Amino acid sequence: MKLICIGRNYAAHIEELQNERPKEPVVFIKPDSAVLPKEQDFYIPEFSEEIHYEVEVLVKIKKVGKHISKQFAHTYYDEIGLGIDFTARDLQSKLKAKGLPWEKAKGFDGSAVVGKWNRKEKYENIDKLGFSLLKNGENVQNGSTSLMLWKIDELISYVSTYFMLKKGDILFTGTPAGVGKVSPNDYLSGILEGEKMFEINVK
Repeated sequence: MKLICIGRNYAAHIEELQNERPKEPVVFIKPDSAVLPKEQDFYIPEFSEEIHYEVEVLVKIKKVGKHISKQFAHTYYDEIGLGIDFTARDLQSKLKAKGLPWEKAKGFDGSAVVGKWNRKEKYENIDKLGFSLLKNGENVQNGSTSLMLWKIDELISYVSTYFMLKKGDILFTGTPAGVGKVSPNDYLSGILEGEKMFEINVK
């Protein structure tokens, strides 16, 4: 199982980090060891002083696929979820400045929160899903899949050109604006279409 993550898929988030708008999806991988075990708190790693939350809609791949056309991409998943891509922003900035890979800043242990899954049939239109992140009860991130630069089926088609998708793989579809730092004793909860999908304590 691998975690395939999409960066810079929301225009407002690109602007808040002062990044260049990409001409095609930005893709990176997290190892399976990045998944935070269920019911476990998130511990801020000692190598970073600026861990940021990034709430994202998730898609679970249900069968093997390679070079998937956009028109058939919807047959490769039937579960939708919500999660967090934790990012060591200070470390990422240093790596980016040197033109080095991001893995240490993105793929460290516990950096991927995977909430509960719902059948996609539960949602009227997956290209218009509203979602948000609350920190200590305050709404800090709001997004809608309608604002994605590349929609879910486009992403699956694109990613499968480079990586064979396998059953159980998880696609992180990108984060909207509003990312920010976590601190010890923060409480994070993710909401998808009005339903709480995860809750995390930060230590």
